[in-house]
Formats: sequence, structure tokens, C-alpha cells
Amino acid sequence: MDIIALIKQCIESLPQSSSPIAERKIVLAYSGGVDSEILAYGLAGFAKSHPQFCYQLVHVHHGLSANADSWAEHCQTQSALYQLPCTVAKVSVKLAPRTSVEAQARSVRYEALLAQMQPADILMTAHHQDDQLETVLLALKRGLGPKGLASMGRVQRFDSDKWLIRPLLDFSKHDVEAYAKAHAICHIEDESNFDEKYDRNFLRQSIIPQLKQRWGAIAATASRSAELCAMQQSVVDEEIAVRLPLVQQQLAGDNTINLVALSGYSKAWQLLLLRGHMDELGISPPSKVQSEQIISQLMEAKADANIEIKLSDVVIKRFKGAGYFLPTTPTVKPVAIAISSIDHLYDPGITYGDKQLLKATLANNGVRLPLDGEKVTIEFALPGSTRCQPQNRSKGRELKKLWQEYEVPPWVRGRVPLLCYNGKLVCAIGYWNEKAFTCQEGKVGLIFPTVKPYC
Repeated sequence: MDIIALIKQCIESLPQSSSPIAERKIVLAYSGGVDSEILAYGLAGFAKSHPQFCYQLVHVHHGLSANADSWAEHCQTQSALYQLPCTVAKVSVKLAPRTSVEAQARSVRYEALLAQMQPADILMTAHHQDDQLETVLLALKRGLGPKGLASMGRVQRFDSDKWLIRPLLDFSKHDVEAYAKAHAICHIEDESNFDEKYDRNFLRQSIIPQLKQRWGAIAATASRSAELCAMQQSVVDEEIAVRLPLVQQQLAGDNTINLVALSGYSKAWQLLLLRGHMDELGISPPSKVQSEQIISQLMEAKADANIEIKLSDVVIKRFKGAGYFLPTTPTVKPVAIAISSIDHLYDPGITYGDKQLLKATLANNGVRLPLDGEKVTIEFALPGSTRCQPQNRSKGRELKKLWQEYEVPPWVRGRVPLLCYNGKLVCAIGYWNEKAFTCQEGKVGLIFPTVKPYC
């Protein structure tokens, strides 16, 4: 095993970057265990012949072990020998009932690594063939499909604009340990690796040795299966990328699914497009049963049914033939804004929090300017019984009827800015101007953008 050559192969297989090479950094996730230690040793050799890159070892200090401080000291000592800079990133792992310590530690670890990286940088991890087998087995345990079974790639995109490489992925734990012994590489031993309350350790200590005893090549064959799943998943992803935009639409400021368009696909494709849409929104993929229930309720419930499906990180609703995917965090109800000077409406405009809510322009059109003494406010909720008359209508209608007519979802209505003079509706901004407040011909008034603004 030639680690320098393995690192070189991974780097050379990456697409060309537009970033200057002198600014591109190779970051090693450095625990100090035998796996990452031999990579640090190899990276030191690679760096000597490739000075065009920046290099950084990052040791994430979780604070979960009494030995955590000594491990950090070990990594700093070794990095000095390797003549590579080392950063110790201290993180806090939140321990709570029904949460996985492994998952929480992994999450904060990658956050800490990302904090050290810029676009086009390269993260190197020490995953090997046995780790791949563990990941495949855990994916089977969780009931994951091809995407989960694809597990880890040797080279893959990371955080959309960075890269992740795993030079040791084709080598076994035995190969790693033999290399460390042959080169007298000093490393630490994490005592938690032997605690079988953690799923990976249970597999590592009790299951995988028996599997290898029966089928010596199982780590290699499982890795091949993962590669095949990855290849097939890449084809599915390519097809999803083509089909997904055909069923998506922007409504009420949200990226929704057009259920009529979705109904033109088979049930299998409906499930795949649902998962693709949720993945694009950054929402955790639902289980097989959850996916089927979501599709069933969105597609088969009666037209007037009040659909609301709650998952851990999303609330799914249906309205007027569209599926909405809303955050679970409660939306803060916006409060009325008093406008001290009408000039503020068009220069610089009205902001709400850190977002520009609206900005009007002056023209011979739109709604009239307020009269002297008229109190100007931006309201966010008027009674549904409020009588309104859009400027192109011959008759008035109740506000709640107009919201339905304009197909504004109920959860959005309280976030639509309403320009009022002395408490009377002048303009539902982004939707209509009130007829009674339109400009007389030749008079300068306020024109608001047709893009619908929300808090």
C-alpha cells in the first residue's frame, strides 16, 4: 500500500477547479486513531512533493472521553513531526433522550470540518473497506434503498461546492494496521471503539469477524455491491433531475409539487419524485411507509380535505392542487408597521427583520398618496369579513373570498402586507389595489411590485 500514490490518484481524479491551486486546501479529518494517523503520515510525504496546495489537519475534540485532552495533545505533537498545521476544534455534543450519540457526534464533527473549508477545498477521511461494510449493514438495518446502500464513494462532491476523498476505501482494517506496524507509526486507541452499545462497534466486534470467518472476502464484495448501487442511483438521479422540474412550481413563495402533474406518473415515480423534491429542499428523506402515506394523502384525499402531515423536520400540506412543504418551526406572527413618512415606502423601502418587505415606485398610476392627517400603516391581518373591491372589479367581495379566489393558502394570508390609510385597506401588496384608492388620471401614486412579498 502506497499511501502517497493513493492520495495522488484521488486528487488527480477530481474535476478541474476554477479556484487558484495555491488557495486550494486539503483538510484531513484527524482523530489520531490508526486509520487517520497513517493518512497524516502519507499526507506529510505528499505535501513535500506538492507544495502548490495548502494543508490542514483538523482534530475534533468532542469532550466525550476523559482522554480527549491527551488525544488532542497527541495530534498536535504528531502534526509537528509531520510539519503540517493542526487545528483542534472543540465541539459540544448534545446528549438527549432518544438521540444517537454517534449521530450527534458525527453531525458536529462535520460542522467543525466545514468551518475550516472554503469552496473547492478537499476533505480527506480515513474510511476503509471494513467501514464500508459497516455502513452497508447499517443501511440494511435501517431499511434504506439504493441511495443508502451506495454508502461511501472514493471521490464524491461534498457540501455542494467542495470534495471528499477516501484514499483507503479499497483497503481492509488489517491492511491499515499492517502499514502502521511496518512504519512504526504511533497512534491513539479510543476506548469507546470497544463499547458495543454503539451500533458500529457491535458490528465491528461481534458480527463482522464472524462474517469474515465464514466469507473472507465479504468486505470487498459488499464494497462492490455499494458501487453498483451508487452507479444505479446515479442513473436514477439523472432522470429525477429531468422530471422533477416538470412537477414543481413556485406558489406563495414556496417550491411546491403540482399534484396534477405528479398524477401523470406511476406510483413508483411519484415516490421517487417526492423524495427528490424533499432532498432538494434539504428535508430528511421519509421512510418507505411515510413516503407511501404522503403520496396517498396528497393524491387520493378528497379535494376539500384539510391535509396536514407532520414529520420531524417538515409539515406537508395540500392546497388547490399543490403540495406544500413547510418548516416545523413556528412562524412568528408579524406585527403592524406604522409608516412615519410616506417617503419610506419608496426610498429606501420597508424592511422587516433582515428582509426587504416592499419598495414602491412613484408614477402616474397605482394607489393615491395619503392625504394630510391620514395614518399610514402596513397591516398583516384584517377580518375576513372586510369588504374589498379590487380596482378592476365592478362589485366588492369579502376579503376571505378574495384570498380563496387568488388561491392564497390559509397559512400565508397573515403574512401578506396590507397598506392601510386610517385602518382602511388601500392595497393588498402583490395582489390588488383597492378601487376607492386608485389614482386619479394624471396624478402621481404608488406602484408596488407584483412579486408577492411575505414576512
